[in-house]
This record gives sequence, C-alpha cells and structure tokens, in this order.
Amino acid sequence: MSEAPKKKVYTDTQKHDIFNREFMPHIDSMYNFAYRLTTDEDDANDLVQDTYLKAFRFITSFEQGTNAKAWLFRILKNSFINDYRKKSKQPAKVDYQEVETTYNSEDADASHTVDLRTDSVQDMIGDEVANALNALPVDFRTVIILCDIEGFTYEEMAKILDIPIGTVRSRLHRARNLLKEKLRDYADSMGYDA
Repeated sequence: MSEAPKKKVYTDTQKHDIFNREFMPHIDSMYNFAYRLTTDEDDANDLVQDTYLKAFRFITSFEQGTNAKAWLFRILKNSFINDYRKKSKQPAKVDYQEVETTYNSEDADASHTVDLRTDSVQDMIGDEVANALNALPVDFRTVIILCDIEGFTYEEMAKILDIPIGTVRSRLHRARNLLKEKLRDYADSMGYDA
C-alpha cells in the first residue's frame, strides 16, 4: 500500500518567496482569463483574488519547478465553475430600490451608453471577435482562450480543465467552428472569403 506524498513544510519567508517568484508574474494572464470567463471586471477581480488566496493557502501542494501558470489557471477555472454552480442555484436578485430610482429619474427614457467592460479584450482582438468569443458557451470560450490566446499546449489544457486530451481537441475544434460561424458575416463584410 503506497503512502500519500508528504506535504512540504515552508517557512513564511519561503512561502512569500515562492508566491512572488512563481505566481505573481502571471497575474495579468489570470485577470485576462477571469475577465473572459465572467465578462465583468468586478467578478474577474474577485475571481483572481480568490485564486491567489487559494494558491497561497495551498502553496505546500505546489510542486516547485512545474508549470505555475497552469496550476493557477486550474485553480481559477475550478473556482469559476464552483461559483457558477452556486449562483445558478440561487434565485435571481432584483434591487428594487435601484429599479425605482432609475424609473423615477429624469433620464429614464434616455438610451443607455454602450457597455465598455470589454475594452481590454477588444484592444487585443477587436470588437467583433471579442463579442463572438463572449457569446460562446463557457466550455468552448475557455478552450479558445487557453489555446489561442494564452498559448497552452493540449496537455496543459487537459490538466487545467481536468478532461482527457481527446476532449480538449474535439472541444477546441467545435469551439473554433462555432466562432467561425459567428464571424462569417463579419468576414464577408471585410472582404474575406469564408
């Protein structure tokens, strides 16, 4: 009978050193991934904060010298899924005070401004592509982000998503086809043959 691997014991200084050296360089990638999953700045910030809290809390289970970015992405993805499940089981909440205030305000009939939350993504991939990507179901959006934007290998993606590599490949294929369909009209209008 094999024994479970022993947990590493680190001093507080060692924990902080590992955290700063291995985890912090990936904070921008983590935020970008979180934002693309949640499509909300506050939710993305909360998700990244939760991910880094968990990473520090469970730092003894991180194997130094392995892919810290993939380990963090897996924590973030699992946190997102768990939070999504929790939220989907809760009834929708309405702030009646906010509705009443908006209804009674002078600009109740005015059209609202465009949602600018996707600026960071649009700078990198453009309005139409960002909108099409955000419109994909989360499983498909996730594989495209991990592979085509973050540059993870299929093997790394399989570990992050905790799915077989064959599922990664087929999901990525279907995701790219869905994205292609969503962008067909845009490509035609830009003069590309679809």
